[in-house]
Amino acid sequence: MKQEQNDKTINIAFLIYDQVEVLDLNGPLDVFVKANVVRPGSYNCYTVGQSSEAVYTEANTMKVTPTYNVKTSPKPDMIVIPGANPDQVMKCLKDDDFQETVMSWVKECYHENTVVFTICTGSMHLSGTGILDHYEITTHSMLLDALEEYNPKSKVNRNVRFVDQERLVTTAGITAGIDGALYLVGKHYGNELKDTIIELFEYQQKVV
Repeated sequence: MKQEQNDKTINIAFLIYDQVEVLDLNGPLDVFVKANVVRPGSYNCYTVGQSSEAVYTEANTMKVTPTYNVKTSPKPDMIVIPGANPDQVMKCLKDDDFQETVMSWVKECYHENTVVFTICTGSMHLSGTGILDHYEITTHSMLLDALEEYNPKSKVNRNVRFVDQERLVTTAGITAGIDGALYLVGKHYGNELKDTIIELFEYQQKVV
């Protein structure tokens, strides 16, 4: 792990959309929020939607209103893309409006040096953007074969918690997003901060 030395606040945009998986979203979000509590000014976290309208989370359990939409969002240093039920992710891949607004925004940010951090099936959203090309990547075990099929220029890693390719970080199943976020906190600000969050979470982190 190559540790970075950061003196500035890191802007993190959490993408939200219809039927987003709640733990995919809230697990990593809480890691970065707690980091900012322990080390004020480390992270500025906010949500971004296709529009400013509230979206339902998985199984329509609650509505979440994004802080910004893709047109009003501040420039992010990192975009977190949570996953959803595989059927919902595949539906988004075929949704021209979603692709031309949301994924075009992600792609534009990526090409302006924004890091992309995907959670679980969230990596599948990047299929067709070219962002995954020539990278080692991973996703939830349920979509590994599909991810490989849709991204023939990528190397799909199996039986790992996350894969760090510097500009792109992909994680496996749902709770792996927490591991990936903790890893990134350690990378950005050191293991002392990461270990403090693990203690606050009372979390048994899985070894990669």
